[in-house]
Amino acid sequence: MNLESNGFLDRVFKLRAHKTSVKTELVAGVTTFFTMAYVIFVNPNIMAEAGVDHGAAFVATCIGAALACFLMGLYANWPVGLAPGMGLNAFFTYTVVGEMGYSWQVALGAVFISGVLFMIMSLSRIREWLLNSIPMSLRFAMGAGVGLFLGLIGLKTAGIVVDNPATLLSMGSFSDPSVLLAALCFLLIAILSYRNMFGAILFSMLGVTALGWALGLVEYQGLVSTPPSLAPTWLAMDVQGAFNVGMISVILAFLFVNMFDTAGTLMGVAHRAHLVDDHGQIKNLPRALKADSTSSVMGAFVGCPPVTSYVESASGVAAGGRTGLTAVTVGLLFLLAVFFAPLAGMIPAYATAGALIYVAMLMMGGLAHINWEDHSDSIPAIVTAVMMPLTFSIANGIALGFVTYTAMKLFTGQHEKISISLYVLSAIFIAKFAFL
Repeated sequence: MNLESNGFLDRVFKLRAHKTSVKTELVAGVTTFFTMAYVIFVNPNIMAEAGVDHGAAFVATCIGAALACFLMGLYANWPVGLAPGMGLNAFFTYTVVGEMGYSWQVALGAVFISGVLFMIMSLSRIREWLLNSIPMSLRFAMGAGVGLFLGLIGLKTAGIVVDNPATLLSMGSFSDPSVLLAALCFLLIAILSYRNMFGAILFSMLGVTALGWALGLVEYQGLVSTPPSLAPTWLAMDVQGAFNVGMISVILAFLFVNMFDTAGTLMGVAHRAHLVDDHGQIKNLPRALKADSTSSVMGAFVGCPPVTSYVESASGVAAGGRTGLTAVTVGLLFLLAVFFAPLAGMIPAYATAGALIYVAMLMMGGLAHINWEDHSDSIPAIVTAVMMPLTFSIANGIALGFVTYTAMKLFTGQHEKISISLYVLSAIFIAKFAFL
């Protein structure tokens, strides 16, 4: 029996209908995994700074990503890999826990609530209404702003940018080996990615870690071991604590960034994977959105920041991935990764910082799609993007951007461009700034 045309995998993933094969899907899954595997090293380091046990955060990252990939592959039959979202994990640690002073358990509660809201929206027409009611300029600005926020954190972690009482910020010293290695990691990633090298981010991080070990900056701890316990993060979310007026903007920030990032990623991957029918409709898009939104809820259970679809999935699609078998392959590799906890513990901050800076720059590409000729569009977009890093808060950037957009359109005679949801959200944000 021909496995690829008549077998079990063909029935589950419709391989023949998508004009693909088991071998092609497996290769695509491996490609996607190695492109996004850096998250299993970066996310635990970020979560650990919020007080989360590093070993548990590592296992939670792998399991949360694996479950999400299985759901996307088996339910939606899409070749998309998922994992804790970059930028949202930084917002979780440095703003919600660090700046606002909430415990990481309460922050996980906010992740859970935002995931439930996303699920409700994905099961109804609310999602389409909200997606359509938020202006495109603000959508692009949110992605770019998250990139700027992530980039600032990467530069700060690397020591390339340091605090200065006189000027607020200044450049660090490149005589420090860790600063130099962080810059080297970023340059390696950028150069190898430009040359389309397989697993550029992952192998650059590992290479710089090896160089740090050779220089005596990294202590060898082994490569493989029994997975650490998940107990410190399993069901540790404090949902009741997240039902706080001050957490409204945090929950909305998790929701909006996750929702728009997901929509953009899925639509982009759909076109590359030929998942668009003759009428321009994206096949199984509602299922893909439901799988993504459910993943954030499952991730909160194990101890992850919002889990979302990764744009790196495009690399697997470019390698021929067309079905959910690609996503399931990614999930299996994430599960296998739980045995590499010692390696994850060795990855130094300067290596993860180089990856953060590179990913941040990719995220800022959305600025190119903003209408710079219309200042009533561009100014709110600039406010949104710039205020995220300057206030060290994604939530504040979104809030200030929404209020600025509403005010600009209202007082320039373009009130017809303001949706009801924008009026409501702007009122909520103004009340938050005035009374909290």
